[in-house]
Amino acid sequence: MEKDNIAVGLDIGTTKIVAMVGKKNEYGKLEILGLGKAKSLGVKRGVVNNITQTIQSIQNAVAVAESEAECKIKKVVVGIAGQHIRSIQHSDYISRPNPDEVIGDKDIEQLIHQVQKLNMLPGEEIIHVLPQEFKIDGEPGIKEPIGMYGSRLEATFHVVVGQAALIKNAGRCIKDAGLELSGITLEPLASAEAVLSQEEKEAGVALIDIGGGTTDLAIFKDGIIRHTAVVPFGGNVITEDIKEGCSIIERQAEILKVKFGSAWPGENKDNEIVMIPGLRGKEPKEISLKNLSKIIHARVDEIIQLVFSEIKSYGYENPQKKLIAGIVLTGGGSELKHIKQLVEYITGIDTRIGYPNEHLAGDSNPEISSPLYATAVGLVMESDKNEVKGAISLDELKLQMEKELALQKEQELLQQQEALVEKKQAEQQIESVTEDSVRHSDNYQQEGTQTPQTEPTTTVERFERKFLGNFVRKIREFIEKQE
Repeated sequence: MEKDNIAVGLDIGTTKIVAMVGKKNEYGKLEILGLGKAKSLGVKRGVVNNITQTIQSIQNAVAVAESEAECKIKKVVVGIAGQHIRSIQHSDYISRPNPDEVIGDKDIEQLIHQVQKLNMLPGEEIIHVLPQEFKIDGEPGIKEPIGMYGSRLEATFHVVVGQAALIKNAGRCIKDAGLELSGITLEPLASAEAVLSQEEKEAGVALIDIGGGTTDLAIFKDGIIRHTAVVPFGGNVITEDIKEGCSIIERQAEILKVKFGSAWPGENKDNEIVMIPGLRGKEPKEISLKNLSKIIHARVDEIIQLVFSEIKSYGYENPQKKLIAGIVLTGGGSELKHIKQLVEYITGIDTRIGYPNEHLAGDSNPEISSPLYATAVGLVMESDKNEVKGAISLDELKLQMEKELALQKEQELLQQQEALVEKKQAEQQIESVTEDSVRHSDNYQQEGTQTPQTEPTTTVERFERKFLGNFVRKIREFIEKQE
């Protein structure tokens, strides 16, 4: 990858849209050049439901990121989520015509291409085909088959699928916002890139990304993705419950959740009260922090139970599938006070909060290290890994425009020179024809014969005929006077 290659990730979330611009520094760490965020107005539970509003939000976020990074964004890697996402396990194989040749990338690509032709449910399309384990001539447990010999190559795949129409809607928003879609990544996979280490993926870990509209799950074991799921509930439903339970507006409910909320009701005393300003001159409203925590606890407990049922369906209790590295929480919802303790209480599994700071340069803005931006950081990393040049700096853009302008001027000058040459050639032709006409006129006077006339066919010929006719007439008049 080029040193100055700039990568761009676009996180289209339910509550916010984030455009993040970054590049790798000389130490291999991600240096964030610009961060733009805008309120997400056209997305619900990870799915676009208003094209116009989503386009506007994307443009707002991109404009801020471009201004901060001093660049022009061209291509983006986009994260996708939503309750329409599902995953399946599938096994497939190919028979190699020449087993004496070692297995190469082409064989793996052929196998993946074969899986991509699977018949899905009506309206669904495949987003990811992720190889898990390979078999060569029936020998199982092979992680890297490239370079080995064999006649039959078999593999188990984790296939992620989603609704084609909903994916196309997101793609249309990107295009109409003036951007090019260079890749789509499942959001929990992007978050996993940002907050999980390779050691955790090897040992066995469950990543829970609690977003605004959905809660995403990705389970890794032996360094391989084993299970993914999307729960259609996130931080927004907690805010909605607070709004209804405390009879306040949504903005006040969000502030209460972030500043005073807790997932563990036992932490608050009965006499802890917070005052909420009344609307339009009404009296301020008293909110009990203990009641607030009870409302939050009930909804968070429901979300975690749904995620835990997915972890159970994976079979984590099996010794071979044990999650030795435990659970990692990330996303905006993971910043809720005491949520780590509640997850440990419900699941009995060690839990930590996942921050994307491990892959970031040391002088990065502390705000970017928040779990809130884990998905965006992961998308930038994905763009970087795929060597997608997502943006060009203003200096490079200026140089490019100067080159284009110089080329345009050069072409104009060349056209002018060609026009002058053509004009000169036309004049020479007219001169030559004029001399011939004079000679013909002399012969006419001497011999008393008439020169045959042909009808002109082009503008140039008509001009020449008119010019020569006048010239010949003047010659005749001059000769007659001399006589």
